[in-house]
Amino acid sequence: MINTRSFGNEMKRLGFDFYTGVPCSFLKNLINYAINECEYVGAANEGDAVAIASGAYLGGKKPVVLMQNSGLSNAVSPLVSLNYPFRIPVLGFVSWRGQPGYPDEPQHELMGQITTKILDSMQVKWMYLSTDMRTAKRQLLLAMRYIEKDNPFFFVVRKGTFEQEPLQKQLRPFNYPRISHASKAENEFPARQEALRIINGWKDGKTIQLATTGLTGRQLYEIEDASNNLYMVGSMGCVSSLGLGLALSKPDFDIVVIDGDGSLLMRMGNLATIGYYHPPNMIHILLDNNAHDSTGGQQTVSHNVSFVDMASACGYANSLYLRSLDDLDACLQKWKNKKGLTFAHLQISTRNEDPPRRPAVKPHEVKERLASFLNRGHLEAEGAES
Repeated sequence: MINTRSFGNEMKRLGFDFYTGVPCSFLKNLINYAINECEYVGAANEGDAVAIASGAYLGGKKPVVLMQNSGLSNAVSPLVSLNYPFRIPVLGFVSWRGQPGYPDEPQHELMGQITTKILDSMQVKWMYLSTDMRTAKRQLLLAMRYIEKDNPFFFVVRKGTFEQEPLQKQLRPFNYPRISHASKAENEFPARQEALRIINGWKDGKTIQLATTGLTGRQLYEIEDASNNLYMVGSMGCVSSLGLGLALSKPDFDIVVIDGDGSLLMRMGNLATIGYYHPPNMIHILLDNNAHDSTGGQQTVSHNVSFVDMASACGYANSLYLRSLDDLDACLQKWKNKKGLTFAHLQISTRNEDPPRRPAVKPHEVKERLASFLNRGHLEAEGAES
Protein backbone atom coordinates (compact mmCIF):
# COMPACT_ATOMS: atom_id res chain seq x y z
CA MET A 1 0.00 0.00 0.00
CA ILE A 2 1.02 3.61 -0.59
CA ASN A 3 1.32 6.00 2.31
CA THR A 4 -1.38 8.44 1.24
CA ARG A 5 0.11 11.48 2.93
CA SER A 6 3.57 10.89 1.44
CA PHE A 7 2.08 10.38 -2.00
CA GLY A 8 -0.09 13.48 -1.68
CA ASN A 9 2.87 15.54 -0.51
CA GLU A 10 4.85 14.38 -3.53
CA MET A 11 2.02 15.45 -5.81
CA LYS A 12 1.88 18.81 -4.05
CA ARG A 13 5.64 19.19 -4.52
CA LEU A 14 5.06 18.68 -8.25
CA GLY A 15 2.42 21.42 -8.23
CA PHE A 16 -0.77 19.35 -8.08
CA ASP A 17 -2.79 21.04 -5.35
CA PHE A 18 -6.22 21.56 -6.96
CA TYR A 19 -8.51 18.52 -6.81
CA THR A 20 -12.05 17.90 -7.96
CA GLY A 21 -14.12 14.78 -8.30
CA VAL A 22 -16.81 12.41 -7.12
CA PRO A 23 -16.10 10.00 -4.23
CA CYS A 24 -15.24 6.32 -4.54
CA SER A 25 -14.37 3.97 -1.68
CA PHE A 26 -11.17 2.89 -3.47
CA LEU A 27 -10.03 6.54 -3.60
CA LYS A 28 -11.45 7.77 -0.30
CA ASN A 29 -8.07 8.16 1.40
CA LEU A 30 -6.62 10.24 -1.46
CA ILE A 31 -9.82 12.29 -1.50
CA ASN A 32 -9.53 12.80 2.26
CA TYR A 33 -5.96 14.02 1.80
CA ALA A 34 -7.08 16.43 -0.92
CA ILE A 35 -9.85 17.83 1.30
CA ASN A 36 -7.54 18.08 4.33
CA GLU A 37 -4.47 19.54 2.65
CA CYS A 38 -5.36 21.05 -0.73
CA GLU A 39 -8.12 22.86 -2.59
CA TYR A 40 -10.90 20.38 -3.31
CA VAL A 41 -14.15 20.92 -5.23
CA GLY A 42 -16.77 18.21 -4.87
CA ALA A 43 -18.52 17.92 -8.24
CA ALA A 44 -22.08 16.81 -8.96
CA ASN A 45 -20.83 14.31 -11.55
CA GLU A 46 -17.59 13.21 -13.16
CA GLY A 47 -18.08 15.20 -16.36
CA ASP A 48 -18.51 18.37 -14.34
CA ALA A 49 -15.33 17.48 -12.44
CA VAL A 50 -13.35 17.24 -15.68
CA ALA A 51 -14.70 20.62 -16.80
CA ILE A 52 -13.99 22.23 -13.40
CA ALA A 53 -10.44 20.89 -13.59
CA SER A 54 -10.12 22.24 -17.12
CA GLY A 55 -11.15 25.69 -15.96
CA ALA A 56 -8.63 25.50 -13.13
CA TYR A 57 -5.94 24.56 -15.66
CA LEU A 58 -6.77 27.65 -17.72
CA GLY A 59 -6.31 29.59 -14.49
CA GLY A 60 -2.79 28.28 -14.03
CA LYS A 61 -3.43 25.30 -11.76
CA LYS A 62 -2.26 21.70 -12.18
CA PRO A 63 -5.60 19.99 -11.54
CA VAL A 64 -6.38 16.44 -10.45
CA VAL A 65 -9.64 14.61 -11.17
CA LEU A 66 -10.82 11.75 -8.94
CA MET A 67 -13.61 9.36 -9.92
CA GLN A 68 -15.01 5.86 -9.73
CA ASN A 69 -14.83 4.01 -13.05
CA SER A 70 -18.63 3.76 -13.09
CA GLY A 71 -18.57 7.52 -13.66
CA LEU A 72 -15.96 7.42 -16.39
CA SER A 73 -18.80 7.35 -18.90
CA ASN A 74 -20.02 10.69 -17.48
CA ALA A 75 -16.59 12.11 -18.21
CA VAL A 76 -16.42 10.96 -21.82
CA SER A 77 -18.10 14.04 -23.30
CA PRO A 78 -15.72 16.67 -21.88
CA LEU A 79 -12.67 14.45 -22.33
CA VAL A 80 -13.32 13.98 -26.05
CA SER A 81 -14.95 17.30 -26.97
CA LEU A 82 -13.35 19.75 -24.51
CA ASN A 83 -9.97 18.44 -23.41
CA TYR A 84 -9.08 16.85 -26.75
CA PRO A 85 -9.81 19.75 -29.15
CA PHE A 86 -8.63 22.44 -26.72
CA ARG A 87 -5.59 20.36 -25.68
CA ILE A 88 -6.29 20.79 -21.99
CA PRO A 89 -4.44 18.26 -19.83
CA VAL A 90 -5.69 16.90 -16.50
CA LEU A 91 -4.27 14.27 -14.19
CA GLY A 92 -6.89 11.67 -13.40
CA PHE A 93 -7.28 8.85 -10.88
CA VAL A 94 -10.02 6.35 -11.70
CA SER A 95 -10.81 3.37 -9.49
CA TRP A 96 -10.99 -0.13 -10.92
CA ARG A 97 -14.25 -1.41 -9.53
CA GLY A 98 -15.27 -4.73 -11.07
CA GLN A 99 -11.68 -5.79 -11.72
CA PRO A 100 -11.92 -9.18 -13.47
CA GLY A 101 -11.19 -12.05 -11.09
CA TYR A 102 -12.12 -10.07 -7.95
CA PRO A 103 -15.60 -10.16 -6.38
CA ASP A 104 -17.57 -6.90 -6.58
CA GLU A 105 -21.11 -5.64 -6.95
CA PRO A 106 -22.95 -6.64 -10.16
CA GLN A 107 -23.26 -3.06 -11.43
CA HIS A 108 -19.45 -2.89 -11.72
CA GLU A 109 -18.97 -6.09 -13.72
CA LEU A 110 -19.12 -4.71 -17.26
CA MET A 111 -17.36 -1.42 -16.49
CA GLY A 112 -14.57 -3.37 -14.82
CA GLN A 113 -14.02 -5.18 -18.11
CA ILE A 114 -13.97 -2.06 -20.29
CA THR A 115 -12.42 0.68 -18.12
CA THR A 116 -9.00 0.66 -19.77
CA LYS A 117 -10.57 0.10 -23.19
CA ILE A 118 -12.58 3.32 -22.77
CA LEU A 119 -9.41 5.22 -21.89
CA ASP A 120 -7.67 3.75 -24.94
CA SER A 121 -10.60 4.67 -27.18
CA MET A 122 -10.41 8.27 -25.97
CA GLN A 123 -6.66 8.32 -26.65
CA VAL A 124 -6.03 9.01 -22.97
CA LYS A 125 -2.68 7.71 -21.76
CA TRP A 126 -3.01 5.61 -18.61
CA MET A 127 -1.14 3.32 -16.23
CA TYR A 128 -1.98 1.09 -13.28
CA LEU A 129 -0.84 2.94 -10.16
CA SER A 130 1.81 0.96 -8.34
CA THR A 131 1.45 0.13 -4.65
CA ASP A 132 5.19 0.67 -4.23
CA MET A 133 5.96 4.26 -3.24
CA ARG A 134 9.24 4.56 -5.12
CA THR A 135 7.65 3.22 -8.30
CA ALA A 136 4.60 5.44 -7.86
CA LYS A 137 6.84 8.52 -7.65
CA ARG A 138 8.50 7.56 -10.95
CA GLN A 139 5.04 7.09 -12.46
CA LEU A 140 4.09 10.61 -11.42
CA LEU A 141 7.12 11.99 -13.23
CA LEU A 142 6.12 10.07 -16.35
CA ALA A 143 2.58 11.46 -16.09
CA MET A 144 4.05 14.95 -15.80
CA ARG A 145 5.78 14.55 -19.16
CA TYR A 146 2.49 13.78 -20.88
CA ILE A 147 0.72 16.65 -19.13
CA GLU A 148 3.47 19.08 -20.09
CA LYS A 149 2.73 18.13 -23.70
CA ASP A 150 -0.96 19.02 -23.19
CA ASN A 151 -2.13 15.41 -22.93
CA PRO A 152 -4.36 14.11 -20.11
CA PHE A 153 -3.04 11.17 -18.11
CA PHE A 154 -5.00 8.76 -15.92
CA PHE A 155 -3.97 6.31 -13.22
CA VAL A 156 -6.15 3.23 -12.80
CA VAL A 157 -6.32 2.46 -9.08
CA ARG A 158 -6.92 -0.99 -7.61
CA LYS A 159 -8.59 -1.65 -4.26
CA GLY A 160 -6.29 -1.22 -1.27
CA THR A 161 -3.76 1.01 -3.01
CA PHE A 162 -3.84 3.84 -0.46
CA GLU A 163 -3.27 3.66 3.28
CA GLN A 164 -5.79 5.18 5.66
CA GLU A 165 -6.04 8.98 5.77
CA PRO A 166 -8.70 10.20 8.24
CA LEU A 167 -10.98 12.98 7.03
CA GLN A 168 -10.76 16.10 9.16
CA LYS A 169 -13.98 17.85 10.12
CA GLN A 170 -15.00 20.30 7.44
CA LEU A 171 -16.66 23.61 8.29
CA ARG A 172 -18.12 25.95 5.69
CA PRO A 173 -20.68 28.68 6.36
CA PHE A 174 -23.99 28.45 4.56
CA ASN A 175 -24.57 31.07 1.92
CA TYR A 176 -27.88 32.84 2.44
CA PRO A 177 -29.14 33.74 -1.02
CA ARG A 178 -31.70 36.27 -2.13
CA ILE A 179 -33.80 36.80 -5.22
CA SER A 180 -34.09 40.18 -6.88
CA HIS A 181 -37.04 40.43 -9.23
CA ALA A 182 -36.95 42.74 -12.23
CA SER A 183 -39.88 44.91 -13.17
CA LYS A 184 -43.16 43.19 -13.96
CA ALA A 185 -43.11 44.54 -17.49
CA GLU A 186 -43.63 42.13 -20.36
CA ASN A 187 -40.60 40.28 -21.66
CA GLU A 188 -39.06 41.95 -24.69
CA PHE A 189 -37.59 38.69 -26.06
CA PRO A 190 -34.57 40.32 -27.73
CA ALA A 191 -32.45 38.40 -30.21
CA ARG A 192 -29.42 36.57 -28.88
CA GLN A 193 -27.08 38.79 -30.89
CA GLU A 194 -28.53 41.88 -29.21
CA ALA A 195 -27.98 40.41 -25.75
CA LEU A 196 -24.43 39.35 -26.63
CA ARG A 197 -23.61 42.88 -27.79
CA ILE A 198 -24.70 44.24 -24.40
CA ILE A 199 -22.64 41.62 -22.56
CA ASN A 200 -19.60 42.19 -24.75
CA GLY A 201 -19.88 45.93 -24.20
CA TRP A 202 -18.98 45.47 -20.52
CA LYS A 203 -15.81 43.52 -21.28
CA ASP A 204 -12.52 45.02 -20.12
CA GLY A 205 -8.94 43.93 -19.52
CA LYS A 206 -9.93 41.90 -16.44
CA THR A 207 -12.93 40.12 -17.98
CA ILE A 208 -13.06 36.57 -19.36
CA GLN A 209 -16.10 35.58 -21.45
CA LEU A 210 -16.99 31.89 -21.78
CA ALA A 211 -19.68 31.18 -24.38
CA THR A 212 -21.55 27.90 -24.49
CA THR A 213 -21.45 25.61 -27.50
CA GLY A 214 -23.57 26.21 -30.59
CA LEU A 215 -24.78 29.55 -31.90
CA THR A 216 -23.85 31.47 -28.74
CA GLY A 217 -20.12 31.03 -29.23
CA ARG A 218 -20.33 31.61 -32.98
CA GLN A 219 -22.31 34.82 -32.57
CA LEU A 220 -19.97 36.15 -29.90
CA TYR A 221 -17.07 35.43 -32.24
CA GLU A 222 -18.73 37.46 -35.00
CA ILE A 223 -19.49 40.38 -32.67
CA GLU A 224 -15.86 40.56 -31.54
CA ASP A 225 -13.18 37.91 -31.57
CA ALA A 226 -10.90 38.61 -28.62
CA SER A 227 -8.15 36.83 -26.71
CA ASN A 228 -10.23 36.90 -23.52
CA ASN A 229 -13.09 34.98 -25.14
CA LEU A 230 -13.50 31.21 -25.14
CA TYR A 231 -15.96 29.56 -27.51
CA MET A 232 -17.07 26.10 -26.44
CA VAL A 233 -17.23 23.73 -29.40
CA GLY A 234 -18.54 20.63 -27.62
CA SER A 235 -18.99 19.24 -24.10
CA MET A 236 -22.52 20.63 -23.98
CA GLY A 237 -23.54 21.73 -20.51
CA CYS A 238 -19.98 22.11 -19.20
CA VAL A 239 -19.48 25.86 -19.64
CA SER A 240 -20.58 26.72 -16.09
CA SER A 241 -18.28 24.05 -14.63
CA LEU A 242 -15.41 25.45 -16.68
CA GLY A 243 -16.30 28.89 -15.37
CA LEU A 244 -16.32 27.68 -11.77
CA GLY A 245 -12.84 26.20 -12.05
CA LEU A 246 -11.52 29.35 -13.70
CA ALA A 247 -13.22 31.69 -11.22
CA LEU A 248 -11.80 29.82 -8.23
CA SER A 249 -8.28 29.77 -9.65
CA LYS A 250 -8.32 33.37 -10.93
CA PRO A 251 -10.19 35.42 -8.29
CA ASP A 252 -8.75 38.69 -9.63
CA PHE A 253 -10.55 38.27 -12.98
CA ASP A 254 -14.24 38.74 -13.77
CA ILE A 255 -15.65 35.50 -15.19
CA VAL A 256 -18.72 35.87 -17.42
CA VAL A 257 -20.41 32.55 -18.24
CA ILE A 258 -22.90 32.77 -21.10
CA ASP A 259 -25.16 29.72 -21.05
CA GLY A 260 -28.13 28.41 -23.00
CA ASP A 261 -31.25 26.63 -21.82
CA GLY A 262 -30.46 23.32 -23.52
CA SER A 263 -26.95 23.43 -22.14
CA LEU A 264 -27.96 24.26 -18.58
CA LEU A 265 -30.70 21.64 -18.54
CA MET A 266 -28.15 18.99 -19.50
CA ARG A 267 -26.02 19.55 -16.37
CA MET A 268 -28.15 21.40 -13.81
CA GLY A 269 -26.37 19.72 -10.92
CA ASN A 270 -23.52 22.16 -11.31
CA LEU A 271 -25.77 24.99 -10.07
CA ALA A 272 -25.50 23.44 -6.62
CA THR A 273 -21.72 23.12 -6.87
CA ILE A 274 -21.31 26.72 -8.01
CA GLY A 275 -23.63 27.98 -5.26
CA TYR A 276 -21.72 26.07 -2.60
CA TYR A 277 -18.23 27.22 -3.61
CA HIS A 278 -19.65 30.67 -4.32
CA PRO A 279 -17.02 32.56 -6.38
CA PRO A 280 -17.95 36.26 -6.13
CA ASN A 281 -16.15 37.06 -9.38
CA MET A 282 -18.54 34.98 -11.52
CA ILE A 283 -21.78 35.91 -13.25
CA HIS A 284 -23.81 33.15 -14.92
CA ILE A 285 -26.05 34.51 -17.67
CA LEU A 286 -28.74 32.27 -19.14
CA LEU A 287 -29.99 33.25 -22.60
CA ASP A 288 -33.15 31.16 -22.81
CA ASN A 289 -35.02 30.76 -26.09
CA ASN A 290 -36.75 27.48 -25.21
CA ALA A 291 -35.02 25.79 -28.15
CA HIS A 292 -32.03 23.81 -29.34
CA ASP A 293 -31.35 26.55 -31.86
CA SER A 294 -28.21 25.25 -33.57
CA THR A 295 -29.75 21.84 -34.33
CA GLY A 296 -32.96 23.03 -35.94
CA GLY A 297 -34.99 24.75 -33.22
CA GLN A 298 -36.34 21.72 -31.39
CA GLN A 299 -38.12 22.81 -28.20
CA THR A 300 -36.53 22.35 -24.78
CA VAL A 301 -38.46 22.11 -21.50
CA SER A 302 -37.05 25.38 -20.17
CA HIS A 303 -40.49 27.03 -20.14
CA ASN A 304 -41.41 24.59 -17.35
CA VAL A 305 -38.38 25.34 -15.14
CA SER A 306 -37.92 28.17 -12.63
CA PHE A 307 -34.19 28.66 -13.16
CA VAL A 308 -33.95 31.77 -10.98
CA ASP A 309 -35.60 30.08 -8.00
CA MET A 310 -33.36 27.07 -8.55
CA ALA A 311 -30.17 29.15 -8.63
CA SER A 312 -31.23 30.99 -5.49
CA ALA A 313 -31.98 27.74 -3.69
CA CYS A 314 -28.54 26.46 -4.72
CA GLY A 315 -26.79 29.41 -3.08
CA TYR A 316 -26.24 32.10 -5.72
CA ALA A 317 -26.07 35.45 -3.91
CA ASN A 318 -28.15 37.21 -6.56
CA SER A 319 -30.66 35.51 -8.85
CA LEU A 320 -32.38 37.82 -11.28
CA TYR A 321 -35.22 37.77 -13.77
CA LEU A 322 -34.32 40.08 -16.63
CA ARG A 323 -37.07 41.32 -18.93
CA SER A 324 -35.15 43.49 -21.38
CA LEU A 325 -31.78 44.57 -22.72
CA ASP A 326 -31.93 47.53 -20.33
CA ASP A 327 -32.30 45.10 -17.43
CA LEU A 328 -29.32 43.13 -18.71
CA ASP A 329 -27.22 46.28 -19.02
CA ALA A 330 -28.14 47.40 -15.49
CA CYS A 331 -27.42 43.93 -14.10
CA LEU A 332 -23.93 43.87 -15.58
CA GLN A 333 -23.19 47.38 -14.36
CA LYS A 334 -24.21 46.45 -10.81
CA TRP A 335 -22.23 43.22 -10.87
CA LYS A 336 -19.13 44.96 -12.19
CA ASN A 337 -19.32 47.45 -9.33
CA LYS A 338 -20.30 45.19 -6.44
CA LYS A 339 -19.54 41.59 -7.56
CA GLY A 340 -21.16 38.64 -5.81
CA LEU A 341 -22.07 35.32 -7.41
CA THR A 342 -24.95 36.19 -9.73
CA PHE A 343 -27.39 34.26 -11.90
CA ALA A 344 -29.25 36.26 -14.55
CA HIS A 345 -32.04 34.78 -16.68
CA LEU A 346 -33.08 36.54 -19.88
CA GLN A 347 -35.67 35.07 -22.20
CA ILE A 348 -34.69 35.68 -25.82
CA SER A 349 -36.30 35.06 -29.18
CA THR A 350 -35.35 32.42 -31.72
CA ARG A 351 -34.90 34.98 -34.46
CA ASN A 352 -31.36 35.30 -35.73
CA GLU A 353 -29.49 37.60 -38.06
CA ASP A 354 -27.46 36.06 -40.88
CA PRO A 355 -26.25 32.54 -39.96
CA PRO A 356 -23.00 32.98 -38.04
CA ARG A 357 -19.81 31.45 -39.32
CA ARG A 358 -17.78 29.13 -37.17
CA PRO A 359 -14.67 30.59 -35.53
CA ALA A 360 -11.65 30.47 -37.83
CA VAL A 361 -9.33 30.18 -34.83
CA LYS A 362 -8.78 26.59 -33.67
CA PRO A 363 -9.85 25.55 -30.15
CA HIS A 364 -6.30 24.94 -28.94
CA GLU A 365 -5.32 28.38 -30.26
CA VAL A 366 -8.23 29.90 -28.33
CA LYS A 367 -6.92 28.17 -25.20
CA GLU A 368 -3.34 29.30 -25.75
CA ARG A 369 -4.15 32.95 -26.31
CA LEU A 370 -6.53 32.94 -23.33
CA ALA A 371 -3.77 31.49 -21.15
CA SER A 372 -1.46 34.25 -22.39
CA PHE A 373 -4.09 36.88 -21.62
CA LEU A 374 -4.56 35.55 -18.09
CA ASN A 375 -0.83 35.34 -17.48
CA ARG A 376 -0.29 38.85 -18.83
CA GLY A 377 -2.98 40.17 -16.50
CA HIS A 378 -1.37 38.35 -13.58
CA LEU A 379 2.04 39.82 -14.34
CA GLU A 380 0.56 43.32 -14.69
CA ALA A 381 -1.16 42.94 -11.32
CA GLU A 382 2.12 41.84 -9.71
CA GLY A 383 3.88 44.84 -11.25
CA ALA A 384 1.24 47.22 -9.89
CA GLU A 385 1.59 45.77 -6.38
CA SER A 386 5.37 46.14 -6.44
